Amino acid sequence: MAASTGIALLGAGIFAKEAHLPALAVLGDVAPPLRAVYSRSEKSAHDLAAAAAVALKLSESPSVYHDTGGDASSNLDALLARPDITAVIVVLPITLQPSIVLKALAAGKHVISEKPVAPDVKQGLDLIYTYNQQYKPKGLVWRVAENFEAEPGYRKAGEIVRSGKIGEVKFFKAVVVNHIDKDSKWYKSPWRTIPDYQGGFLLDGGVHTIAALRVMLPHPLTHLSGFASLAKDYLAPHDTIHAIVKAADHFHGTAEFTWASPTKARPQADGFVITGTDGWVAVNMEWAPTPRVIVKVRSLVKVEGKSDEEHEEVLELPSSGVAAELGSFFGTIGGKDDGLGLGDPLKALGDVAFIQAALNSDGQLVDLNKLLQEG
Repeated sequence: MAASTGIALLGAGIFAKEAHLPALAVLGDVAPPLRAVYSRSEKSAHDLAAAAAVALKLSESPSVYHDTGGDASSNLDALLARPDITAVIVVLPITLQPSIVLKALAAGKHVISEKPVAPDVKQGLDLIYTYNQQYKPKGLVWRVAENFEAEPGYRKAGEIVRSGKIGEVKFFKAVVVNHIDKDSKWYKSPWRTIPDYQGGFLLDGGVHTIAALRVMLPHPLTHLSGFASLAKDYLAPHDTIHAIVKAADHFHGTAEFTWASPTKARPQADGFVITGTDGWVAVNMEWAPTPRVIVKVRSLVKVEGKSDEEHEEVLELPSSGVAAELGSFFGTIGGKDDGLGLGDPLKALGDVAFIQAALNSDGQLVDLNKLLQEG
């Protein structure tokens, strides 16, 4: 990277500290230098700068910007006016992100913003339209940071499915079971405690699962019928979804999400099973002792003159989605697009459309393509 380039991290929450800073550390010189951090709160901005100095082994902490006190020299506009910052990573509450993405693009910065791309499909379509009309023609890059889409384990599972090893896909299931109590660090984030966006944790976390399905399944999902409910009042507006889904005439499946498990011990494993005519692929994220994706493949192998034999293969791939998505973004703004297509805002909006459809279906069939086109 040229000496004049640099990045800023906008947002000082849990994911910025626990995911983005470690990912930048892993990337090393692949990432431009972190020159500034921003948070609405002065204290949280200073805390993030201190954490960044430690994580990235900086000799000098990044500059601190915030909205406290009304000092124009230390606010977000001042940060975005800096010519030595060419790109920003936006890790802010869901409803704030669209406006900050546009502000950064208007300032001439490349942007990678955390998922979901927008609180709902309509806002997402408006945001994408504005980017395509005003900023993409100027050569500015905007990507959506969806780390499940970039996870090597999910991408490997997708390669296996598309290779034909399990034959033609016929059905699938996706299961997410989470326990969130009031002591959870994720619940204690003020913007999650009283969410001003649809779905609560179902939107914030559910898009991950849909992104993983998008990477692994050989055809896009087209229709959905589902029900949403609330089991725990403090997780309003909804905490549970059950949906039946299909991909045109290719295959169908089920999606079950809840953040309302009554116990920390889960009655079943999270994960995915994709079943074809010649076998299946099961994919699970394991968190201990280190995060990794386990891919198990059970397939039929034809043996001449004998019955088909079953062959099993198990792969373990370390979790590195955040580093992968950031590395891809930095490569693109540096003129080296890896061709993986990570972070496409319209694809990320498709993930939002799935959750929105499941929240509003109430058993009626929803055309996902129509929703994505019309909002």
